Amino acid sequence: MPTFRDLLAKAKAEINEIDTAAAEARIAAGGVTVLDVREPDEFDQGALAGVIHIPRGHLEAQIENRIVDKTAPVIAYCAGGVRSAFATSTLQQLGYTDVVSMAGGFGKWKDEGRAWSKPVVLTPEQRDRYQRHLLLPEVGTEGQAKLLSSRVLMLGAGGLGSPAALYLAAAGVGTLGIVDMDEVDASNLQRQILHNLDRIGDRKVDSAKKTLTLLNPDVNVVTYDTRLEASNIIDIISGYDVIVDGADNFPSRYLLNDASVKLGIPVVHGSIFRFEGMVSVFDPKNGPTYRDMVPEAPPAELAPSCAEAGVLGVLPGIVGSIQALEVIKLLLKLGEGLSGRILAIDTTDMSFRTFKLKADPNNWVTWANRDQIEVRDLDGLCAPWTH
Repeated sequence: MPTFRDLLAKAKAEINEIDTAAAEARIAAGGVTVLDVREPDEFDQGALAGVIHIPRGHLEAQIENRIVDKTAPVIAYCAGGVRSAFATSTLQQLGYTDVVSMAGGFGKWKDEGRAWSKPVVLTPEQRDRYQRHLLLPEVGTEGQAKLLSSRVLMLGAGGLGSPAALYLAAAGVGTLGIVDMDEVDASNLQRQILHNLDRIGDRKVDSAKKTLTLLNPDVNVVTYDTRLEASNIIDIISGYDVIVDGADNFPSRYLLNDASVKLGIPVVHGSIFRFEGMVSVFDPKNGPTYRDMVPEAPPAELAPSCAEAGVLGVLPGIVGSIQALEVIKLLLKLGEGLSGRILAIDTTDMSFRTFKLKADPNNWVTWANRDQIEVRDLDGLCAPWTH
């Protein structure tokens, strides 16, 4: 029967090894994936920056979801170079064509004074709660930690704010601010899933906080039971990373636009009407904004509210969920967002159409002119897309 030494010698004979200096040079040059195969407690004590961490015992089960391209260059390391040698052999058997093991492992790397850091550590409860996120290489532990440190402001705790807030809280966004000055009404319950029969008559921000805190105690829910006005909007939105616009009137939308442009805060806009909805991202530093899409509000007679025209109760769930997704993409810098695009949804024929949105050359409310922007209230307008 072969001994451990025999198996190790056989594995090393079948793989390529590089020393720590060569590994450092390849990492500095870029284009290489670094794989840490140590146990979680070892990893938590320190690791190379930007690595993918898969304990050796989970390698076969997880690697193909974490490193999809089997031709991509990979450097595997462990504590001393033994487990990484076996891991490299396994990867080769799985079809990975450009994998090397770092001889000496993290112990030698650290002893030689090369750069390393302590990774972000989640609690055992958080690892369990966000396990499906941690399996995504685009999120992982660092991405989840980013979500936990992020601050998102919800404008409205109604039809759009309900699904958006629920999914952002479930995802672990650390601070959720909620602005709403209304109280829960029986007519809200057809679509506003943050609330329930027991909450009728309660302030919406209080009802929302109860629901979200019960869903995820990691989330700090900050409530603003007030009307958003020029006198308070800068103070309220300052310090937030992204704003979710679930407003139901033009004055609030223009007010939010001007204040968010002045501060450079991205806004994920959503609106609904009858069976139709739309979503866009207004990132003032990188793309067009609400005033580029709607330079002027339409006359009130052309802007019926949902109270007059109705809205299908399921529709805000679709639109609000897409808003939450766009928020997470912004926070984690994932994929291609909806900045510069409008996603239009018609549920009667279940069509999703995307239209380009360009900056209006006549719009002076821009990030470049932020010092000249005067945030003012805009009264007397109705809303065509309400919730």
